[in-house]
Amino acid sequence: MIKIWKKISMTSAIMAVVFMVVQVISDLYLPTLTSNIIDKGVAVGDIDYIWQTGIYMISFSLISIVAAVGNTYFATRESQKLGKELRTDIYHKVEGASVRTFDKYGTASLITRTTNDVNQIQLVTQMFLRMMINAPITLIGASFLAYRKDPQLTKIFLVVIPVILVAIGGIMYFAVPLFKSMQKKTDRLNLVFREGLTGVRVIRAFNKTNYEENRFDEANKDYSQTAVKVNTIVALMMPLMTLIMSGTNIAITWFGGHYIADMTLEVGNLIAFMTYAMQILISFLMLSMIFVMVPRAQASADRINEVLEESDEITDVQRPAAITHQGTQASLNFEQVDYRFPGAEKLALEKVDFSATSGQTVAIIGGTGSGKTTLVNLLPRLYDVESGEITLNGQDISQVTQHDLREMIGFVPQKAVLFSGTIRENMCYGRSQAAEEEIWRALEIAQAKDFVEGLADGLDSRVEQNGGNFSGGQRQRLAIARALIKEADVYVFDDSFSALDFKTDANLRKALKTSMTESILVIVAQRVSTVMDADMILVLDEGKVVGQGRHEDLLASNPTYQEIVHSQLREEDLHE
Repeated sequence: MIKIWKKISMTSAIMAVVFMVVQVISDLYLPTLTSNIIDKGVAVGDIDYIWQTGIYMISFSLISIVAAVGNTYFATRESQKLGKELRTDIYHKVEGASVRTFDKYGTASLITRTTNDVNQIQLVTQMFLRMMINAPITLIGASFLAYRKDPQLTKIFLVVIPVILVAIGGIMYFAVPLFKSMQKKTDRLNLVFREGLTGVRVIRAFNKTNYEENRFDEANKDYSQTAVKVNTIVALMMPLMTLIMSGTNIAITWFGGHYIADMTLEVGNLIAFMTYAMQILISFLMLSMIFVMVPRAQASADRINEVLEESDEITDVQRPAAITHQGTQASLNFEQVDYRFPGAEKLALEKVDFSATSGQTVAIIGGTGSGKTTLVNLLPRLYDVESGEITLNGQDISQVTQHDLREMIGFVPQKAVLFSGTIRENMCYGRSQAAEEEIWRALEIAQAKDFVEGLADGLDSRVEQNGGNFSGGQRQRLAIARALIKEADVYVFDDSFSALDFKTDANLRKALKTSMTESILVIVAQRVSTVMDADMILVLDEGKVVGQGRHEDLLASNPTYQEIVHSQLREEDLHE
């Protein structure tokens, strides 16, 4: 919490404290004025004194109201500002994090940390700038003033305060662990809910609606039961405090009545003492609320700091080298590249070695899990190599900034991701200043021009979240067009033609070959027909390059490639 609270503006925090001190002083002075009205005004019939003191009471009440508004303003502003900064920091951290970070925490947990956990910090920050300042000042001030009114009556607190501390301690002992577990159960609830939404088509296709509903009900019930249990425990605080306050009032009235009868205490002082006693007990109540909420906020702060302090697996060197577009002179080299996933014993890629220059098409094919996607993810440094070297235009990619490197690469991932907005906005994601004719040219190469022209609004047609209003093939073609708008030396297509029919696939590859002559094309594919006309085919098997060459050469000499080809094509197709 301390690390997070360092973000709070000291000026605003001081202003909140100043306003709260003024409010507390005003509130503490009011019972004394009430006592004076009774003892020095009502008791002796001094109407002028009653009016004069009454005006003072109204004045101090107005000061208290203004101070409360000022404190609330600064406390609320700072808590909301802190929440804004935390959400921004987490978002920026996650946006720049490596893929391993997403694998470690999971999307649902990152969302929970950005929303629910930040809200907990905001709530406690506001409570701290209000109650945590108010309570101790009121407690000390009211205790001192109560003692001044009657030292004998203050002995009652020697019994009351230990009872309060035992009650609060017992409640905290049982409630705090439950508050901490609620955060993890919130993660679980968000995870199940998110999976149910994103996988709704699969769920319905397999008639698993009831199964998923039961799964969500279990997570929801688990969270609800914990929430009910912890809130039931916390709810005991109010009746306990009310019981203690009532008992305190009875004790003060009982002993105070005897003191008044003995002429050792005035009626006004007794009333003032009772008011101060209530302020003392309410201060303990406020402190108890803080002590219950702080551990929950601390758990949230730990989760937020865990993300913010996550070490960056992929970082830029202190003195990065420059890298520029080479156009027809672009070159790409993998030199004895090894890669291992964190914690894995076996290498995911081993001794990968190949070269390509402008105008060449490099195709990568292999069985499921052979390392095709891992290999192309090394290019934009989504992963970093364990050993070996990858050079682009003669420059080691680990020696340039990630920003400069990714400016050189047009990347289309396995899953075609479109953002909500319009087609034009999605296309400009590749290059923000792209002219309309450039967008249409990219769409034409990607074989998407015809269906976009057929839409009522053309480039301004609406794209729903994740492109849900387009077919799989249309999403892939739009994603490809978005990458082609970018002026890159290397274009990577990670199994990006899988949803296309054979004719569209062939037309797209032909258009790429004739239009992107100044760039290197890297195509990951499962279909042999997609890679047959590549200048170089890499055959991967369990992370190793077991074949490298053109289609005809590999078909004649490479058993792994032969197996893939014969599993997809008939014998007569091979000789067409």
